[in-house]
Amino acid sequence: MSVNQQAHTGPPYGQPQPGYQGYQQPAYGGQPLPGVPQLQYGAYNGPMPGYQQPAPPQGYFPSLGFPSKGSPVSLNSDTSSLAPNFIGSLRAPSTSGASLPSDHLTYSPFGQGDVQNGIPASAAPMQRPPASQPYLPGSASMPVTQTPTFQQYGPPPTSVQQLSKHMAGMTVGIIAASAPPPAGLGYGAPRPPTMPGPPLPGQTAAGPPASQPNHVFSPPPPSSVSGPQPGPLMSGLHGPPPPTHPPQPGYQMQQNGSFGQVRGPQPNCGAAYPGPPNYGRQPGPPPPPKRLDPDSIPSPIQVIEDDRNNCGSEPFVTGVRGQVPPLVTTDFLVKDQGNASPRYIRCTSYNIPCTSDMAKQSQVPLAAVIKPLATLRPEETLPYLVDHGESGPVRCNRCKAYMCPFMQFIEGGRRFQCCFCSCVTEVPPHYFQHLDHTGKRVDFCDRPELSLGSYEFLATVDYCKNNKFPSPPAFIFMIDVSYNAVKSGLVRLICEELKSLLDYLPREGNMEESAIRVGFVTYNKVLHFYNVKSSLAQPQMMVVSDVADMFVPLLDGFLVNVNESRTVIASLLDQIPEMFADTRETETVFAPVIQAGLEALKAAECAGKLFIFHTSLPIAEAPGKLKNRDDKKLINTDKEKTLFQPQTSFYNNLAKDCVTQGCCVDLFLFPNQYLDVATLGVVTYQTGGSIYKYAYFQLETDQDRFLNDLRRDVQKEVGFDAVMRVRTSTGIRATDFFGAFYMSNTTDVEMAGLDCDKTITVEFKHDDKLSEDSGALLQCALLYTSCAGQRRLRIHNLSLNCCTQLADLYRNCETDTLINYLAKYAYRGVLSSPVKTVRDALINQCAQILACYRKNCASPSSAGQLILPECMKLLPVYLNCVLKSDVLQPGLEVTTDDRAYIRQLVTSMDVAETNVFFYPRLLPLTKADVDSDSLPAAIRNSEERLSKGDIYLLENGLNIFVWVGVNVQQGLIQNLFGVSSFSQISNGLSTLPVLENPFSKKVRSIIDMLQMQRSRYMKLIIVKQEDKLEMLFKHFLVEDKSLSGGASYVDFLCHMHKEIRQLLS
Repeated sequence: MSVNQQAHTGPPYGQPQPGYQGYQQPAYGGQPLPGVPQLQYGAYNGPMPGYQQPAPPQGYFPSLGFPSKGSPVSLNSDTSSLAPNFIGSLRAPSTSGASLPSDHLTYSPFGQGDVQNGIPASAAPMQRPPASQPYLPGSASMPVTQTPTFQQYGPPPTSVQQLSKHMAGMTVGIIAASAPPPAGLGYGAPRPPTMPGPPLPGQTAAGPPASQPNHVFSPPPPSSVSGPQPGPLMSGLHGPPPPTHPPQPGYQMQQNGSFGQVRGPQPNCGAAYPGPPNYGRQPGPPPPPKRLDPDSIPSPIQVIEDDRNNCGSEPFVTGVRGQVPPLVTTDFLVKDQGNASPRYIRCTSYNIPCTSDMAKQSQVPLAAVIKPLATLRPEETLPYLVDHGESGPVRCNRCKAYMCPFMQFIEGGRRFQCCFCSCVTEVPPHYFQHLDHTGKRVDFCDRPELSLGSYEFLATVDYCKNNKFPSPPAFIFMIDVSYNAVKSGLVRLICEELKSLLDYLPREGNMEESAIRVGFVTYNKVLHFYNVKSSLAQPQMMVVSDVADMFVPLLDGFLVNVNESRTVIASLLDQIPEMFADTRETETVFAPVIQAGLEALKAAECAGKLFIFHTSLPIAEAPGKLKNRDDKKLINTDKEKTLFQPQTSFYNNLAKDCVTQGCCVDLFLFPNQYLDVATLGVVTYQTGGSIYKYAYFQLETDQDRFLNDLRRDVQKEVGFDAVMRVRTSTGIRATDFFGAFYMSNTTDVEMAGLDCDKTITVEFKHDDKLSEDSGALLQCALLYTSCAGQRRLRIHNLSLNCCTQLADLYRNCETDTLINYLAKYAYRGVLSSPVKTVRDALINQCAQILACYRKNCASPSSAGQLILPECMKLLPVYLNCVLKSDVLQPGLEVTTDDRAYIRQLVTSMDVAETNVFFYPRLLPLTKADVDSDSLPAAIRNSEERLSKGDIYLLENGLNIFVWVGVNVQQGLIQNLFGVSSFSQISNGLSTLPVLENPFSKKVRSIIDMLQMQRSRYMKLIIVKQEDKLEMLFKHFLVEDKSLSGGASYVDFLCHMHKEIRQLLS
C-alpha cells in the first residue's frame, strides 16, 4: 500500500491515535517509564517515555466530514465553489476592481507579469485559493468520550435551524472528480478554458467557479437535516446523533460572480459586524459526493517558493520607508541606505494604523523583533564604529535620541530638529557642517550616522559604570563532578575539549589574542576553586564547604590570561577527571555555584559569563535547594501554570544581582530525570544567557552535538553589561517586551550578556494620532561592553508608513513576525493563566484579525466563503502549529522539563528560528540533484506527501530526522548507510557514515549546510518507516492531526472560518 493512497481511516478528530505500548519515545528530554528500555534518541534533546494507550476522549463532538488522513472526503454540496486561478504579483492585493463575468475566465498558470482576466499583474496579487471543509459539531450516530487533554471547539448546535445555518456557512472548495490533476502547479485544479455565465438569482451555479483575487473558499451547505442520518458520512468518524426537530429550510449558497473581490479602502470602519446575507431557498437534491483537494488551501511551501523567485535575486535596498522585506526563508543580500537591515529588525506590519481605534479594530499587534547583534552575510558591511571623541555622540536635548538619518538640520546647519520629539537642539561646533540646496548636510555621505540605518558609537566614560572604563570580561567554567557527571564520561569530555577551545575565545577585530580571562571551578556538595597562576608549577585547589555563605578563597591566580597560564591550565584539565574518578557523591548544589562566579567577577571588577555544566536536581542542603515537584496530574487544571513558574523566589533575586554585576549564565544540562528547568533556568533567562539540554546524555550519540554547541557558545559574538532602550516618534511608544533579560524600570531592557542569536521583541501601542505624511520611527540603542572591554553604543533605526485605510495595514503585514510575536505572547501567558485560556485567546485574536479584514477590506460576498488577506493567508496554518506545540498542547510523553525548556528557548528566538520550529522543513533527499549545490524542493508537512520508496529529511532547528521508506531501493540504502538492506539500517546512528559516492556526499553536504544555518547543533535521528520511532517523527508533520489531540490544518481552517462567521454575525 503506497503512503500516498492510504486505505485506513484515521481516528476521529481530536481523539488520540493508539500508540505503541512499552515503547519508550524520545522527546525534548523526557523521563523513562519504569520497565521500559531506554532509547537514545530525543525529539528535543533526549528520550521520552512510552506511548501509553490513551483513554477514549470524553464529551468531544467530532465534526461532520473531517477527513481522516489519506482518505477521500465525501461531502454533500449544492455548489462547487473554488477558485484555483489567481492573478498578479505576490506582495500587494488590489484595493478595488469589479469581478468579470465568468465567461471571460480562462485558465492559465500563475505568472509574474501575465495579464489575466484583464487585470495587469501590478494591479492585483498572485493568489492561491484556500479550500475549507465544514466544521460541524454533531453529525453521526455514536457519542464519543474524551479526556480533557484534547482540543474542544465549542458546543454542538442545539437545533436543526442552527445546524443548517452552520452548514450554510461552510461552502467547500471542491473539484469535479473528472478534472485532471494540475500540471506543475502547487495549487488547486486546472479550470476548463471557457465557463458558463453567472447564474440568475435563485439558480445554483454549475461547474467551476468564478475567479477571485483573495483567498476565497467555500464549504458546502447540507441538504435539510431531519432525524438520525442513515449512517456515518465517513467511516471512523462518530459523534452524537443530531437533534430530532422538524426539518427547517437550509441555506443555499448563490454564486453571483462578484464575490471575493478586494474592495477599495474604507475610511470609516463601523464597530459592529453586519450579519451574513440570508439565502433562504429550499435546497435541491444533493449532487454526487466530490473529493476535497488538499492542494487548494494555502501552502507554506508555495508562498516560500514564490517569495524566493520574486525577491531572491535582487539586493534588498533599505532606502525606502515602510518597505516590507523578503521572507526569512529567502536568501537575499541587504544594502543599508538609511534603515536597519531586516536581519536586525523585523516588524509585524510596515504600515501602521494612524489611530489607536483603527489598531484596536484590526487587532493586528504592532511589534518589532529586534536582534541587535545579529550576524550578517559575509558580503554585507558590519556597522561602522564612529568616534566623536570626548564629547560623545550627538543627541537630542529632550528625548536623548541619537543622531540618525531622519534628523532635520535647520538654520544653515547650526541646529537640528529631532525626528522623534520635534525638539530643536544646537549642533556642537565640532559637528557643524553646511547644508546643500536640498537642506542636506554636504558631508552626509561620509557620516554613517547620517546615511545608514545601523552604526556604532564609541561610548565615553559617562556611559560607564561608576564613571570608570570597564575591564575586559572573564569566562568561568564551572563543572559538576558528582557521580553521574563522572561516570557518564562527561567530566573527561569537557576537560579534553577545553584544552583546545580556550584558544578560540572571542577577540576584537584584528587583535592577536583574546582579552578575555578564564577561571575554573568544580563542584558537587562543596565547591573547589583552582589557582592557575602562570608562576605556579602545578595548579592549587581550594575547597569551600560553607556553601551557605559563599566567598571566593583566592583573588590572584583565579582569573588568568590563557596564553600566560597555558601549561598550568593544561595540567589542571588533565588532573580533574583523575581527581574525581572514584567519587561516590551523588548530591549537588546549584545556587552557591552561581554565587561563587558572581563574587569572583565582583572581586575582579569586571563583567563576564559563567559556563555551568550541571546534571541533577540540587537537593543538597544549601541556598536555592529544590524539591521534586513534577506532577503530570496538574496538566489541564488551573494549577498547570505552577509547573512553568520557579518554585522559589531565591533565583529571581540572584538573577537581579547577576545583572547588576554583568554576570551572564549559560547552562548546559545533562539530566537523567526531573531537574526543574523552570527554576534552574531563571538566572540564565534573566541574565540573557542560553540553556542547552541533553537528556540521558550518552557519549557515543550526544558528544558531537554537545561539543558543537559548546564551541559555538564560547566563540560567538557577545556584548556584556548591556542596556537597551527603544525610542519611538510621537504617537506610539514601546509598552511591552519579550525575551531573555531583566527590567528594573519600564523602559530599559537590561542584560548581563547579549549574544548574536538573541532577540528582544517589543510591542508598541498608540498614545496619540500618527500622520500618513511623517510616518513612524523606531530607534533601538544598545549600550554594551565588547569582548575587548570597549564600551559601545549600537544604534538601529527604522522608518514605517502610517495608514488611514485598513486595506493598507493588511497589505503590509509579515505573517512570520506576527507568529513569532503571538507565540512569545502565548508562552508568557502560561505563567499566569490556564493553558486553555491562552489557546482560546490566540484563536480569538486571529479570528478578529481575519474578520476585520473580511468586513472592511473584501467585497461583499457569501458568508460561506473564507476570505484571507494575501499577506496573511498562512496565518491559520502557522497559528495551528503554535497551538499544537508542546507548551500549549503536550502529548503524554512530553515532560514538564521539556515544556519549560521550549518555553524559554522560543522566547528569545528570531523570526527564522520560530518559522522552522513551528513549521519544520521537509526535504525529499531522493529528489536531490547530486551535481548541483541546491537543496531539493521542500514539500508540505503531511504524511500523505511521503512515498514509501523515498528518503526524507525533516529539520526544526533542534533536530534533523532522516525518514527511510520501506520500499527504498537497495542501492540508495547501500550508498547512504553502507548496509545492504532496509532491516540492517541502525536507528542508533548519530552521524551518517562517510561513504565515497555522490548520493552520500550530497546528503551529508545538505545536513552540514542546515547545521550551519541554525544557532544550535541539531541532533540527527534516523527513522525507519513503521518503526517505533516513527511516532516521534509524525509529531512534526504539523499539517496532520496530532496524537495529543491537535487539529489538522484543514480542520483548523474550518474552525477558524466558523469563528470568523460568529464574529461577523
